[in-house]
Amino acid sequence: MARIGFIGLGAMGLPMACNLVKRGHEVLGFDSAARPTFTASGGRMAGSVREVVDHADTLFTMLPNGPIVLDVVASQILPHSRPGQLLVDCSTIGVPSARQLHALAAERGLGVLDAPVTGGVGGAQAATLTIMVGGDEAAFGAARELLSAMGSKLVYAGGAGNGQAVKICNNMAAGIIKIAISEAFVLARQLGVDERVFFEVAAAGSAQAFALTRTCPVPGLVESSPSSRGYQNGFATSLMLKDMVLAQEAAMASGAATVLGGAATHLYQLCANAGLGEQDNGIVYQYLSGQSA
Repeated sequence: MARIGFIGLGAMGLPMACNLVKRGHEVLGFDSAARPTFTASGGRMAGSVREVVDHADTLFTMLPNGPIVLDVVASQILPHSRPGQLLVDCSTIGVPSARQLHALAAERGLGVLDAPVTGGVGGAQAATLTIMVGGDEAAFGAARELLSAMGSKLVYAGGAGNGQAVKICNNMAAGIIKIAISEAFVLARQLGVDERVFFEVAAAGSAQAFALTRTCPVPGLVESSPSSRGYQNGFATSLMLKDMVLAQEAAMASGAATVLGGAATHLYQLCANAGLGEQDNGIVYQYLSGQSA
């Protein structure tokens, strides 16, 4: 049984921490809000980040963005840390922030992994996330058992920041594909094609994609899709926009051409500006079809 600290028990972090508890680990969590689901599962809530750091041999963070992660680590974790602890950040924070995190932790003798995830809230609940890991390979080996409690596919991506690099590339592609699927449905409808007919053909044809058969943006076609429950409890448009922006920043820094990525980022920004940021990113279909107001 491992002694684990988990900082950030939001939509993704909460089920991830609960899955660690289910595997029999002793998990002390911290969040700005009370999490009765966590305590009901057998986890314990701490009153401060310092309490979590004092308790844990392995620390997980799942926080909204890079500045928050770096602030929490620098001001609340590192001052109370001890050499030999392992810090695993599962947030999506971008490559520069991840590499800064590695450098900060190394100064205090902490092992660190950047380990962002993909698979959405459903994947977090079912422990079927894909987890991309950057950092020391020996540290990855040490964390493998714990990571496997939260994800069904673990991928070692290489050195510091590479987990984040893989994540933002994946999410840039996912964001583009969701828009492509949405545009295809809008066009099909304009041409008089029934949505279910198009779905049946596309799902069995060359347009088949996770964004179609698992998270279809059209309500009622896939029962488990966020679109079929009012675009709730999915991957929020604001979070997709964050990841798209991170990808564009990385593209500019590296000189990579991401024409579709840039266009997709602009469209998600328009959706967020229209007040749709808290809804699942499949709401882009409603925005494109003029039904989001």
